[in-house]
Amino acid sequence: MDKVDGCGFEIVPYTPACRRQWDEFVCCARNGVFLFERDYMDYHADRFPDASLMAFRGGRLLAVLPATIRDSVLSSHAGLTYGGWVLADGHIDGAMLLGLFESWMRYCAGAGVSRIVYKPLPYIYAGRPSQEDLYALWRCGFVQTGVSLSSAIETGSAWKFNMGKRQQLRKGMKYDPVISESSDVGAFWQLLSDCLAERHEASPVHTAEEMELLRSRFPDNIKLFTLSDEEGLQAGVCIYDTGRVAHSQYAATTPRARSRYYLTVLYHYLITGPYAGRRFFDFGTSNEDGGRLLNAGLLNQKFSMGATGVVYPVYEASVKL
Repeated sequence: MDKVDGCGFEIVPYTPACRRQWDEFVCCARNGVFLFERDYMDYHADRFPDASLMAFRGGRLLAVLPATIRDSVLSSHAGLTYGGWVLADGHIDGAMLLGLFESWMRYCAGAGVSRIVYKPLPYIYAGRPSQEDLYALWRCGFVQTGVSLSSAIETGSAWKFNMGKRQQLRKGMKYDPVISESSDVGAFWQLLSDCLAERHEASPVHTAEEMELLRSRFPDNIKLFTLSDEEGLQAGVCIYDTGRVAHSQYAATTPRARSRYYLTVLYHYLITGPYAGRRFFDFGTSNEDGGRLLNAGLLNQKFSMGATGVVYPVYEASVKL
């Protein structure tokens, strides 16, 4: 690694006493999102032991790392879809980040960490280009161990539903469904649980109680939209809104909704209505098993709505103790 003069960093563990400093930093960072705030990360700290880090240089906080640790493996962040070093809006460039990684690896070795799992922030979520960490990962010998494929629409571009989806939209609209923002998490979670069990033999990552808690902490970022007809609730989408990206965190439908193309109607409403001002609309990944399995049918559904690929990579490295 290059010897970068003046790039020595002090790496210190996060403590609750630093909560305000952490949150203020994340809110002003060039690649910070609300999921990195303590009120979000700490809600499941009982399942994911926190090992977050703060990097100082010359007494100034320049970067923070949302992280967890288990069995000597440091992950950034095991309870989140993505993590990675969150960088100050100024004062840190690619050469300095190499110095940060060098200091970080030494810290991990001294702390008994045997392996690091690193999930960088997908580029669409950064307020400004912030992929210096990808270069540093390569320079430090990290190996890519997983890639999941997401699908996103750049809303300001010439995106559009394909012909089949436009036909579905017209058919669905003929039933005159009602779309509204909802606070009834319980009803949506029952619909979601039934849908996942029926179609994928799976269950939601969050419980209804956890989502109620997170919505209460982030009412401007986490919203639930539902679609109903004369027979009641038929479809719903839970949106995570970072201000730059509206992400479809959960979507659920009844068999009736699928036969009437209600989810197409609901997505069109969200993309052209409440979230038309976001730079991207992210439908999420279409993978299982760390990206090794691709649900081609699900991917095609997103592609037919104008969404194209964004990768969510995972990198790993052993630490020389």
